[in-house]
Amino acid sequence: MKILTRIVIILAVLQFGMAQAQTTAIKCGKLIDGRSDTPTENVVILIEGNKIKEVGKNVKIPASATVIDLSAATVLPGLIDAHTHVLLQGDITSDDYDVQLLKQSIAYRALRGSVSCRTALLNGFTTLRDLGTEGSMYADVDLKKAINRGIIDGPRLFVGGRAINSTGHYPLSNRDYAWEWKVPKGLIEITGPIEARRAVREEISYGADWIKVYADRSYYRLTDGSFRSLSNFTAEEINALGDETAMHHKKMSAHAVTRDGIIPAIKAGAASIEHGFGIDDECIKLMVEKGIFWCPTIYVNEWVADGRAAAGSTMNKTFTQTLPATFNKALKAGVKIAFGTDVGGFDWTENEAKEFSYMVKWGMTPMQAIKAATSVPAELLEMSGKIGEITPGAFADIVAAKEDPLKNISALEHVGFVMKDGKVYKNQFVGSER
Repeated sequence: MKILTRIVIILAVLQFGMAQAQTTAIKCGKLIDGRSDTPTENVVILIEGNKIKEVGKNVKIPASATVIDLSAATVLPGLIDAHTHVLLQGDITSDDYDVQLLKQSIAYRALRGSVSCRTALLNGFTTLRDLGTEGSMYADVDLKKAINRGIIDGPRLFVGGRAINSTGHYPLSNRDYAWEWKVPKGLIEITGPIEARRAVREEISYGADWIKVYADRSYYRLTDGSFRSLSNFTAEEINALGDETAMHHKKMSAHAVTRDGIIPAIKAGAASIEHGFGIDDECIKLMVEKGIFWCPTIYVNEWVADGRAAAGSTMNKTFTQTLPATFNKALKAGVKIAFGTDVGGFDWTENEAKEFSYMVKWGMTPMQAIKAATSVPAELLEMSGKIGEITPGAFADIVAAKEDPLKNISALEHVGFVMKDGKVYKNQFVGSER
């Protein structure tokens, strides 16, 4: 019996080894590797298993390799969206948000979330940082497990579990509901530094990769044109959140729109600022000095502006007017801008790659915009050398577009080839594989 068991184990190991030895060669017409400032032409990418082995013009293709001919396409690293919500399906107004939290079960939302994951993957986004389940508890951790185990198709997920805010400072805080009822919340509410530390520990214990906090609220504009808001946390609370996160070797992201949220969050140790529509010169200077990343989430602000204005809230409309200049100023100052869309805040039927056109229109070169969705967020995720680039040793996360995105950045809204971890999920280049 023991001998038979050993034989089974040996066979299984051999089969695993054979599967890992699968070799694929991709012939690239033009290659943007995610790190270089200029593309190269007529390059071959040699892949073994799920890793890139070799990249170059004179790569020898083994006779046994599967060959994918993308010589008529521009090939890039798999794209990274550093701010998503796979468990949300668009929420222009608070009523849209409430429907999902109060009328849809977590199981139902997780099923829809699995579709969101597949949508992102087929759109060319092979990695997502998902920042908050918005009332779905830790269903993002389950989606990540299902993807990693091959149960469903989806991107690499870095998940934030339940975001953290202070008591009473988030939608569904009972302002619009009968006080007798305990209404579900979209996140964890804390009061005081002890509860802050407990919340971080809970997040990590259930599998969160990132700690997401909401640092400010109630945005308004002063007569001098600057933006301000109300801070959500006391200094003791936000510093406890940052300290506890660092103790566990995790990183913190902060939803922060003005200096009243941005500066305290950075001082508490936030690695990235989400949205930041009202950042000022002092914020920009601090972000450059400390190497803080900014996810500007441009398209979601455009998408919700008119609907929220019609419902009585005009701040998003105001930000649509000021954000182009703010973005350009931060770019010129050297802020690390990571592609992050907040998709889920807008409907998943909208391609998140629409963000690229705004980034280019507002001052980025197409290559800068591509790097913002490849090597830059890879650095934010501490995955440089593994994702966001096509170099030896990196995971074989590769996409391709028929039209050159360096000439027309909107070409990335029409990705025709998607490979993740060495597996092809989409190939619209007819007759390209043998």
